[in-house]
Amino acid sequence: MNIPQLQIETTRGVLGLQITKPTQEIHQPKATLSQQQPAAILEISTTRPQLSLETTEARADIDMKSVFRRTNEYAQLGKQGAMDGIARRAQEGRQLVKIGNGGNAIASIAKQNATPPLAPMGIRFIGNRSQIQMSIQPGTLNIQATPQKPINDVQINKPIHNYTQGKVTGQMEQYPTIQIDVKY
Repeated sequence: MNIPQLQIETTRGVLGLQITKPTQEIHQPKATLSQQQPAAILEISTTRPQLSLETTEARADIDMKSVFRRTNEYAQLGKQGAMDGIARRAQEGRQLVKIGNGGNAIASIAKQNATPPLAPMGIRFIGNRSQIQMSIQPGTLNIQATPQKPINDVQINKPIHNYTQGKVTGQMEQYPTIQIDVKY
């Protein structure tokens, strides 16, 4: 006896996917930085040193005297010369008074007046440096520096983000089928 058979034949469905990948671009720009360093404020103050030299005696030592000092010295020299002259005349007068006692007073007076005393010979160094009086007042220097703070200006730039969405599309490349046959 023949039993009918049922024969089923199927084909699978094939789904084809078309995928477009997403793209993402991220770019981070560098921060914008502006820096400045102002110069420090510098204040300098000084006082000059003072040097005093008292050279009156040293200048007088090398015969560079002031007019007033030279006038005083000449006045003293003139007064002394006048006194010496008066003393000499008085002595000569006493010698002449004693002329009667003998001796040759007039010849002696003439001899004294005719031959002046010899000038001293020798080397004399002039200008004594130890007579210069010095005084010094030192100067001062004051430096005041005031630093200035740096100026930083920073701007943070936002990232640049580009995103393209991906896409998936499906299409049937092969549809499923079922075929049923009855065989006897």
